Amino acid sequence: MVGDHTLAQRAAALKVRVRELIDGAASAEADLGPHLRAVRPEHRRSALNLVHYVWLRGRDIRDLQAELADLGLSSLGRLESRVMPTLEALHRTLSLMAGTGDTEQGWNTKMPLGPAILERNATELLGEQAEDRASRIMVTFPSEAATDPGLVCRMVDAGMDIARINCAHDGPREWDAMIGHLREAADGHCLVAMDLAGPKLRTGPIAAGPQVVKVRPHRDETGHVVDPAIVLLAAPGTPAEDTAGDQIPVTDVEWLAGLEVGDRLRFRDARGSKRTLHVTDLLIEDDGPPRVVTELRRTAYFVPGLRLQRAGDDEAGTVGELPPRPSFHLVRAGEQIILTKDLTPAEPVVGGPHRIGCTLAQVFLDANPGERVHFDDGKITGTIAAVHPDSIEVAVDNAGADGVKLRAEKGINLPDTRLDMPALTEEDHEALPFVVEHADIVNYSFVRDRGDVSDLLDRVQELGRDDLAVVLKIETVEAFQNLPQMLLEAMRWREVGVMIARGDLAVEAGFERLAEVQEEILWLCEAAHVPVIWATQVLESLAKEGLATRAEVTDAAMSMRAECVMLNKGPFIVEAIEFLHDVLQRMQDHVSKKRTLLRRLRSWDLQAWAEEL
Repeated sequence: MVGDHTLAQRAAALKVRVRELIDGAASAEADLGPHLRAVRPEHRRSALNLVHYVWLRGRDIRDLQAELADLGLSSLGRLESRVMPTLEALHRTLSLMAGTGDTEQGWNTKMPLGPAILERNATELLGEQAEDRASRIMVTFPSEAATDPGLVCRMVDAGMDIARINCAHDGPREWDAMIGHLREAADGHCLVAMDLAGPKLRTGPIAAGPQVVKVRPHRDETGHVVDPAIVLLAAPGTPAEDTAGDQIPVTDVEWLAGLEVGDRLRFRDARGSKRTLHVTDLLIEDDGPPRVVTELRRTAYFVPGLRLQRAGDDEAGTVGELPPRPSFHLVRAGEQIILTKDLTPAEPVVGGPHRIGCTLAQVFLDANPGERVHFDDGKITGTIAAVHPDSIEVAVDNAGADGVKLRAEKGINLPDTRLDMPALTEEDHEALPFVVEHADIVNYSFVRDRGDVSDLLDRVQELGRDDLAVVLKIETVEAFQNLPQMLLEAMRWREVGVMIARGDLAVEAGFERLAEVQEEILWLCEAAHVPVIWATQVLESLAKEGLATRAEVTDAAMSMRAECVMLNKGPFIVEAIEFLHDVLQRMQDHVSKKRTLLRRLRSWDLQAWAEEL
């Protein structure tokens, strides 16, 4: 009896605390009445649940969770999609345990509605899910998708559900070709999502490096040549083909046409080293100049003006203009980077200061000393030391152990700086008419607050497309902090989703916080019944190099808690789609959001184990 009395007392005390949570959430709902009334009727329940969840997460209830778990009750760890029904059901259970409840009172029948609403919203935004996996697969189209319909067919057959076109690349003609190939390949069963480019905050150009081509044979671990290097000699301007080897232009076409198999071409390379090319084949076309296939058994550096002397002949061929090598700043910790408004190609200087342009002029108005700066996905980190009208001095804090090569067109992140500019750029406004006409989904890059959301919705509505789905890309700490307000604003639209753009988000928030932040976004969106796209570097090694890392496989498995997973482009993208499809198919029987699913596991057969003993 004493134990029962103690249990009843504990339940009564916990009941009071749960009631406080119910009353507080209801009060928050009343305070935000005007915002809640602005959302579409079909999103009203979701908006209410979002407000309840955000209010609850503003409290530290970990001790309450522990006490509830000790009594074998819900610890509130799975209440995201149905906050008030969960609290009310828990309150009723505690009332019964305390001996003050009405045993005839029915349970709240709204409990299952949250997951059902999220599933409905995911279908409307992302299309029907595949029969054998819960998460959809979005894939970024490479530029080749505009000219290779066979590639598009293979991507669709591998399991692509949504094709992503990045408006920062290619143009309307290529986009139109990509979509045309997709419509033919998928017969309307694959959606089109188009990313607005957003503000481009990148490093400016760097002066071109020297015109030099390094050619080297393949050697074994002992340094012996296994395969000679292939060098194709051709007339200047001859298109390079997908043939093994480096193509070197030769200005003397008549001399080139006179070469024969077996000829030896001697020369001194850029270092003055003696080298020899052996002619092994002649590629001659009726309507074009010849290409001469040669072999090289020692490493050589080719530069313009280098003379190729055929053995036994006084005449020689001359190497023509070569593409300049990409240049870079080699940046080390303790050095200085100077960002400039001037986008004139910068000249690399050993040891710095490393002057380089910044593509966004607004930075020079809004940045302040003491704020952090990250370059190239966080490979270089620094702190602003001084801000001038046309330049910003950055003290480099970290650049790896041996320095980092900072190249042109690399991203710049300013996690502490509030840029006073709209998320919709002039380029975005130019792209929107095409997006509105052709896409099913528009992905909104670098959205930061509810004002940005309102701007896009108003513009799309002006263009006469109120059924275009909108996905908010969360790429900055500011966007993460403002996500509840942005979701409420977006709920005045019919179809809305969120993309966790983990590349920029990791740099902005810090790599050590990425796992925490992406979890919080998943939970918040579940509370709002908003579908989530898990993006950036999913199976990237597989897509680019043909082999996935162990960490990437684990990441891909965890991604199935989102309603959609995005792959980026790469030479092995078809294999990556197939691999991801298999991973998601296997994982759907094990995990649903934060809930572990205990399907029958045949690997551990207790009865068979007992029989063996």
